[in-house]
Amino acid sequence: MGRLNIVTWPDPVLARDCDPVREIDASLRQLAEDMLATLYAAEGRGLAAPQVGRPLRLFVMDTEWKERAPAPRIFINPEITWTSPETQAFEEGCLSIPGILARVERPAQIHMRWTAIDGSAQEADLHGFDAICAEHELDHLDGIVTLDRVDRQTRLALIEEYNA
Repeated sequence: MGRLNIVTWPDPVLARDCDPVREIDASLRQLAEDMLATLYAAEGRGLAAPQVGRPLRLFVMDTEWKERAPAPRIFINPEITWTSPETQAFEEGCLSIPGILARVERPAQIHMRWTAIDGSAQEADLHGFDAICAEHELDHLDGIVTLDRVDRQTRLALIEEYNA
């Protein structure tokens, strides 16, 4: 299949809670591969299934490929089980809201559990940009975009900029 079309805001699929992945089969593995191809082609760092029109609890991420060798990761049914009290603010871009950067404050460190594409249970502490990216992508699985993470005035200004 290869590269997929990226859904842009305000498409309704970006505002819905995603369904859990029930089975890791050939079609899910192909979707994950296609999502990674799409991520790299779009020069992103993370991509969630609803961003390609599939409301599933799945995202892919590679925070290192622009500076080092590619290190793709696939997260199925991810959940954050702990967040640090310390936060960090970062200008976040989103492939589904092209051209817009929103300053979002998030926990600086998280502990996350997920299922890998081979079906194995995974968990890890993520910090820095890895934590930011994972939190951003997990937001997509809950129907949240960066515009939902800023105050009303900033949101309105960003929407105006996006629509210009």
